[in-house]
Amino acid sequence: MHLASAITKRKLRALTLAFHRWAGLSLGLVFALLGLSGSLLVFYPEIDLWLNPIQQVRPGPTPDFSLAQAIDALHQQYPSHDGAWRLEMPITDGRPINARYARPPESRGRGFAPLMVTLDPETLRPTSGRIWGDYAMTWLYNLHYTLLLDKPGRYAVGAVGLISLLSLLSGLYLWWPSARRWRAALRWQIRPGIVRATYDWHVLSGIYGLLLLCVLSFTGVMLAWPEFTRPPINALSPLYPMPHLHSLPPAGQAMIDADRAVAAARTELPGGVLRWLETPTGEDGCYRVNLWLPGDPGYRFPRSNVWIDAYSGRVLAVRDVRRQSAGDAFFAWQHPLHNGEAFGLPGRLLAGLGGLLPALLWVSGLMRWQQKRRAQVKHLKSAEAETHR
Repeated sequence: MHLASAITKRKLRALTLAFHRWAGLSLGLVFALLGLSGSLLVFYPEIDLWLNPIQQVRPGPTPDFSLAQAIDALHQQYPSHDGAWRLEMPITDGRPINARYARPPESRGRGFAPLMVTLDPETLRPTSGRIWGDYAMTWLYNLHYTLLLDKPGRYAVGAVGLISLLSLLSGLYLWWPSARRWRAALRWQIRPGIVRATYDWHVLSGIYGLLLLCVLSFTGVMLAWPEFTRPPINALSPLYPMPHLHSLPPAGQAMIDADRAVAAARTELPGGVLRWLETPTGEDGCYRVNLWLPGDPGYRFPRSNVWIDAYSGRVLAVRDVRRQSAGDAFFAWQHPLHNGEAFGLPGRLLAGLGGLLPALLWVSGLMRWQQKRRAQVKHLKSAEAETHR
């Protein structure tokens, strides 16, 4: 009985080792690329601002500004772009207003490629206008999210994330020490000699970074595969169905301005911090006001919304993150966990550090594989020489 059990364990270990090895050799480089690009994207708004000084605004507190005037400035700069604009409020002092136009004629025929505009919050003057994907940080975002292959690439990224997650767990199984060896196995010690040092770097970086890498991989899969991950969660805990709402335009009446729409939304969700505003699409469109409320883990992309009739200012629908289902709460955490935002600057730094680990694991794993191959070749040559003596 014990012999059969031992044989089964050896077979399981051999299969696990084979999976771990070939998953790393075949997909490790892609996983490393996703990790390195992700490390930069954790700070992509700051890096983009640093790379483009023209967008930088005067240091100091963000001045009060009129959203209606900001929208007028966009219409004056881009008179043919008469559809909906989405405006993102400065996330901290010293940042511009970010606006995006979803389907500009400049990028017709491409996938996700909105027009991205920055405005100075003091003067409301547009300071830059670029197409998503045509400048460094958004190109890097597309690489990280889709490998520059649109939808098929997004599916591939999800598959790499899932296989990498399984590879991490297989590495944990292969490392798992006996009860007497826990202290020694967890001791951070890089032994002398290239072979031993390579092994130690691979094992210890994997074990110490395991939880972080599992979180990044799991949330990456959830974000890359929403059409596959949302239905089972929805079956367990119903998700919020995004409403398709329309205003009722009275004859001869003009739309209310954006400032009035925001005031109506703030009355509905007092204490909310304005993060985004979406202007109406067409004559029967409505305003969508996006607010951050305490308890929402994502400050840049919060989940609370108020839809406002563009003529009467009446509230059409409300989504309050404080009253969401367990399923919605689960998805609300995915992006803030993936980029570390949920835990502020320390969380972002940790996520950035975690993005470096796949490259370290891939390089050390590749070196370890090459070392073993050289040792096997040397052993075979030695054995062959012995047979000819």
